[in-house]
Amino acid sequence: MAASKQALRTRIKSVNSTRKITKAMEMIANAKLVKQRNAMEANRQYAQRLQDTVDEIVANNPGVECTYLEPKTSDAKVTIIFCSDLGLCGGYNQNVVKLAREKLDKKDPVILVGTSLYRQLKEEGFNLINGYPISSDRMTFLELKDLVDDGINMYRDNKVGTVELLYTRFVNTMSFVPEIDQLLPCSLAPTEVKEKTSDYVETLFEPDAQTILDQLIPMMIHDVVYADWMESTTAEQGSRRVAMKTA
Repeated sequence: MAASKQALRTRIKSVNSTRKITKAMEMIANAKLVKQRNAMEANRQYAQRLQDTVDEIVANNPGVECTYLEPKTSDAKVTIIFCSDLGLCGGYNQNVVKLAREKLDKKDPVILVGTSLYRQLKEEGFNLINGYPISSDRMTFLELKDLVDDGINMYRDNKVGTVELLYTRFVNTMSFVPEIDQLLPCSLAPTEVKEKTSDYVETLFEPDAQTILDQLIPMMIHDVVYADWMESTTAEQGSRRVAMKTA
Protein backbone atom coordinates (compact mmCIF):
# COMPACT_ATOMS: atom_id res chain seq x y z
CA MET A 1 0.00 0.00 0.00
CA ALA A 2 2.81 2.39 0.91
CA ALA A 3 4.58 1.57 -2.32
CA SER A 4 1.40 2.27 -4.26
CA LYS A 5 1.03 5.69 -2.60
CA GLN A 6 4.67 6.51 -3.31
CA ALA A 7 4.24 5.57 -6.98
CA LEU A 8 1.12 7.76 -7.15
CA ARG A 9 2.97 10.73 -5.64
CA THR A 10 5.81 10.23 -8.11
CA ARG A 11 3.36 10.10 -10.98
CA ILE A 12 1.59 13.29 -9.85
CA LYS A 13 4.92 15.07 -9.46
CA SER A 14 5.95 13.95 -12.96
CA VAL A 15 2.68 15.15 -14.52
CA ASN A 16 2.96 18.54 -12.80
CA SER A 17 6.53 18.90 -14.00
CA THR A 18 5.50 18.04 -17.58
CA ARG A 19 2.64 20.53 -17.36
CA LYS A 20 5.04 23.31 -16.37
CA ILE A 21 7.40 22.46 -19.24
CA THR A 22 4.65 22.34 -21.89
CA LYS A 23 3.12 25.56 -20.53
CA ALA A 24 6.47 27.33 -20.82
CA MET A 25 6.97 25.99 -24.36
CA GLU A 26 3.46 27.13 -25.29
CA MET A 27 4.23 30.66 -24.06
CA ILE A 28 7.51 30.74 -26.02
CA ALA A 29 5.80 29.46 -29.18
CA ASN A 30 3.03 32.06 -28.77
CA ALA A 31 5.58 34.89 -28.46
CA LYS A 32 7.41 33.66 -31.58
CA LEU A 33 4.08 33.28 -33.39
CA VAL A 34 3.16 36.92 -32.77
CA LYS A 35 6.61 38.10 -33.93
CA GLN A 36 6.61 35.96 -37.07
CA ARG A 37 3.03 36.85 -37.95
CA ASN A 38 3.77 40.59 -37.73
CA ALA A 39 6.81 40.18 -40.00
CA MET A 40 4.80 38.05 -42.44
CA GLU A 41 2.00 40.61 -42.71
CA ALA A 42 4.44 43.52 -43.05
CA ASN A 43 6.06 41.84 -46.06
CA ARG A 44 2.76 41.26 -47.85
CA GLN A 45 2.39 44.84 -49.09
CA TYR A 46 5.79 44.81 -50.78
CA ALA A 47 5.20 41.36 -52.27
CA GLN A 48 1.78 42.37 -53.60
CA ARG A 49 3.12 45.59 -55.13
CA LEU A 50 5.90 43.67 -56.89
CA GLN A 51 3.40 41.13 -58.21
CA ASP A 52 1.07 43.90 -59.44
CA THR A 53 3.95 45.59 -61.29
CA VAL A 54 4.89 42.39 -63.12
CA ASP A 55 1.23 41.71 -63.96
CA GLU A 56 0.84 45.23 -65.35
CA ILE A 57 3.88 44.92 -67.61
CA VAL A 58 2.72 41.54 -68.95
CA ALA A 59 -0.85 42.80 -69.45
CA ASN A 60 0.27 45.87 -71.38
CA ASN A 61 2.84 44.01 -73.48
CA PRO A 62 1.14 40.89 -74.86
CA GLY A 63 3.51 38.50 -76.58
CA VAL A 64 6.60 39.84 -74.80
CA GLU A 65 9.47 37.36 -74.85
CA CYS A 66 10.97 36.47 -71.49
CA THR A 67 13.00 33.48 -70.30
CA TYR A 68 10.88 33.10 -67.18
CA LEU A 69 7.57 33.02 -69.03
CA GLU A 70 8.52 30.38 -71.61
CA PRO A 71 8.21 26.65 -70.77
CA LYS A 72 11.31 24.46 -71.02
CA THR A 73 11.69 21.06 -72.69
CA SER A 74 12.94 19.26 -69.56
CA ASP A 75 10.35 17.24 -67.64
CA ALA A 76 12.32 17.34 -64.37
CA LYS A 77 11.34 19.52 -61.43
CA VAL A 78 13.40 21.05 -58.65
CA THR A 79 11.49 21.57 -55.41
CA ILE A 80 12.43 23.74 -52.45
CA ILE A 81 10.92 22.29 -49.27
CA PHE A 82 10.48 24.13 -45.97
CA CYS A 83 10.35 22.20 -42.70
CA SER A 84 11.30 22.96 -39.08
CA ASP A 85 14.59 22.55 -37.25
CA LEU A 86 12.97 21.20 -34.08
CA GLY A 87 10.19 18.76 -33.27
CA LEU A 88 7.25 19.07 -30.85
CA CYS A 89 5.19 20.97 -33.43
CA GLY A 90 2.30 18.58 -33.98
CA GLY A 91 1.77 17.31 -37.50
CA TYR A 92 3.58 20.23 -39.15
CA ASN A 93 6.52 18.23 -40.53
CA GLN A 94 4.69 15.00 -41.29
CA ASN A 95 2.07 16.88 -43.33
CA VAL A 96 4.96 18.22 -45.44
CA VAL A 97 6.34 14.70 -45.88
CA LYS A 98 2.89 13.38 -46.82
CA LEU A 99 2.47 15.98 -49.58
CA ALA A 100 6.02 15.35 -50.83
CA ARG A 101 5.29 11.61 -51.15
CA GLU A 102 2.07 12.33 -53.05
CA LYS A 103 3.30 15.01 -55.47
CA LEU A 104 7.06 14.65 -55.98
CA ASP A 105 9.12 12.25 -58.05
CA LYS A 106 11.92 11.04 -55.78
CA LYS A 107 14.38 11.20 -58.70
CA ASP A 108 13.89 14.95 -59.12
CA PRO A 109 16.23 17.30 -57.23
CA VAL A 110 15.10 18.67 -53.86
CA ILE A 111 16.50 21.55 -51.81
CA LEU A 112 15.49 21.10 -48.17
CA VAL A 113 15.45 24.06 -45.79
CA GLY A 114 15.13 22.81 -42.22
CA THR A 115 17.00 20.07 -40.40
CA SER A 116 14.28 17.89 -38.88
CA LEU A 117 13.36 15.99 -42.07
CA TYR A 118 16.80 15.73 -43.66
CA ARG A 119 17.55 12.17 -42.52
CA GLN A 120 14.00 10.92 -43.12
CA LEU A 121 13.79 12.20 -46.70
CA LYS A 122 17.30 10.93 -47.38
CA GLU A 123 16.40 7.45 -46.14
CA GLU A 124 13.18 7.47 -48.19
CA GLY A 125 15.19 8.04 -51.36
CA PHE A 126 14.51 11.68 -52.15
CA ASN A 127 17.25 13.34 -54.21
CA LEU A 128 18.47 16.01 -51.78
CA ILE A 129 21.00 18.11 -53.65
CA ASN A 130 22.09 20.10 -50.60
CA GLY A 131 24.78 17.85 -49.16
CA TYR A 132 24.19 18.95 -45.57
CA PRO A 133 21.21 20.07 -43.43
CA ILE A 134 20.31 23.76 -43.76
CA SER A 135 18.89 25.47 -40.69
CA SER A 136 15.53 27.16 -41.18
CA ASP A 137 15.56 29.15 -37.93
CA ARG A 138 18.85 30.83 -38.82
CA MET A 139 17.99 31.44 -42.46
CA THR A 140 18.57 34.95 -43.82
CA PHE A 141 17.16 36.51 -46.97
CA LEU A 142 20.55 36.44 -48.73
CA GLU A 143 21.09 32.75 -47.90
CA LEU A 144 17.60 31.93 -49.12
CA LYS A 145 18.21 33.97 -52.27
CA ASP A 146 21.33 31.89 -53.05
CA LEU A 147 19.30 28.66 -52.76
CA VAL A 148 16.59 30.04 -55.03
CA ASP A 149 19.23 31.16 -57.54
CA ASP A 150 20.45 27.55 -57.71
CA GLY A 151 16.98 26.52 -58.84
CA ILE A 152 16.68 29.45 -61.26
CA ASN A 153 20.04 28.59 -62.86
CA MET A 154 18.96 24.96 -63.30
CA TYR A 155 15.84 26.27 -65.06
CA ARG A 156 17.78 28.66 -67.30
CA ASP A 157 20.15 25.83 -68.28
CA ASN A 158 17.14 23.59 -69.10
CA LYS A 159 18.22 21.03 -66.49
CA VAL A 160 14.71 21.27 -65.06
CA GLY A 161 11.47 22.46 -66.59
CA THR A 162 9.81 23.54 -63.35
CA VAL A 163 10.91 25.23 -60.14
CA GLU A 164 8.43 24.87 -57.30
CA LEU A 165 8.13 25.40 -53.57
CA LEU A 166 6.56 23.15 -50.93
CA TYR A 167 5.63 25.21 -47.90
CA THR A 168 2.96 25.39 -45.20
CA ARG A 169 0.31 28.08 -45.64
CA PHE A 170 -0.78 29.90 -42.50
CA VAL A 171 -4.59 30.00 -42.57
CA ASN A 172 -5.17 31.09 -38.98
CA THR A 173 -3.81 30.34 -35.52
CA MET A 174 -5.42 26.88 -35.58
CA SER A 175 -5.16 25.84 -39.23
CA PHE A 176 -2.05 25.21 -41.37
CA VAL A 177 -2.10 23.67 -44.85
CA PRO A 178 0.93 22.36 -46.82
CA GLU A 179 0.87 23.54 -50.43
CA ILE A 180 3.01 23.56 -53.58
CA ASP A 181 3.64 26.92 -55.25
CA GLN A 182 5.02 26.95 -58.82
CA LEU A 183 7.77 29.53 -59.24
CA LEU A 184 8.95 28.83 -62.82
CA PRO A 185 7.77 29.05 -65.46
CA CYS A 186 5.81 32.01 -64.13
CA SER A 187 2.14 31.15 -64.26
CA LEU A 188 1.09 34.78 -64.46
CA ALA A 189 -2.47 35.29 -65.57
CA PRO A 190 -2.24 38.50 -67.61
CA THR A 191 -4.94 40.83 -66.40
CA GLU A 192 -6.94 42.96 -68.76
CA VAL A 193 -5.44 46.31 -69.62
CA LYS A 194 -7.09 48.94 -67.46
CA GLU A 195 -9.64 51.08 -69.23
CA LYS A 196 -8.12 54.48 -69.90
CA THR A 197 -10.64 56.66 -68.15
CA SER A 198 -10.00 60.19 -66.94
CA ASP A 199 -8.50 58.95 -63.67
CA TYR A 200 -6.32 56.28 -65.30
CA VAL A 201 -2.57 56.83 -64.97
CA GLU A 202 -0.38 54.62 -67.12
CA THR A 203 2.96 53.59 -65.66
CA LEU A 204 5.86 54.04 -68.08
CA PHE A 205 8.74 51.56 -67.97
CA GLU A 206 12.24 51.90 -69.41
CA PRO A 207 14.19 50.62 -71.26
CA ASP A 208 11.75 47.91 -72.51
CA ALA A 209 9.39 45.25 -71.18
CA GLN A 210 11.68 42.27 -71.85
CA THR A 211 14.69 43.79 -70.09
CA ILE A 212 12.61 44.81 -67.10
CA LEU A 213 10.91 41.41 -66.78
CA ASP A 214 14.25 39.58 -67.02
CA GLN A 215 15.36 41.51 -63.94
CA LEU A 216 12.07 41.98 -62.11
CA ILE A 217 10.77 38.40 -62.21
CA PRO A 218 13.79 36.95 -60.32
CA MET A 219 13.27 39.70 -57.70
CA MET A 220 9.62 38.71 -57.46
CA ILE A 221 10.51 35.01 -57.12
CA HIS A 222 13.01 35.77 -54.34
CA ASP A 223 10.37 37.71 -52.46
CA VAL A 224 7.68 35.07 -53.00
CA VAL A 225 9.98 32.40 -51.56
CA TYR A 226 10.90 34.64 -48.63
CA ALA A 227 7.22 35.40 -47.98
CA ASP A 228 6.36 31.69 -48.11
CA TRP A 229 9.27 30.93 -45.76
CA MET A 230 7.90 33.46 -43.25
CA GLU A 231 4.45 31.93 -43.66
CA SER A 232 5.89 28.46 -43.00
CA THR A 233 7.75 29.57 -39.88
CA THR A 234 4.60 31.30 -38.65
CA ALA A 235 2.64 28.09 -39.23
CA GLU A 236 5.38 26.13 -37.41
CA GLN A 237 5.08 28.27 -34.28
CA GLY A 238 1.30 28.14 -34.46
CA SER A 239 1.38 24.35 -34.74
CA ARG A 240 3.84 24.13 -31.84
CA ARG A 241 1.64 26.36 -29.69
CA VAL A 242 -1.39 24.17 -30.38
CA ALA A 243 0.61 20.97 -29.71
CA MET A 244 1.92 22.27 -26.37
CA LYS A 245 -1.51 23.53 -25.34
CA THR A 246 -2.99 20.12 -26.14
CA ALA A 247 -0.19 18.37 -24.23
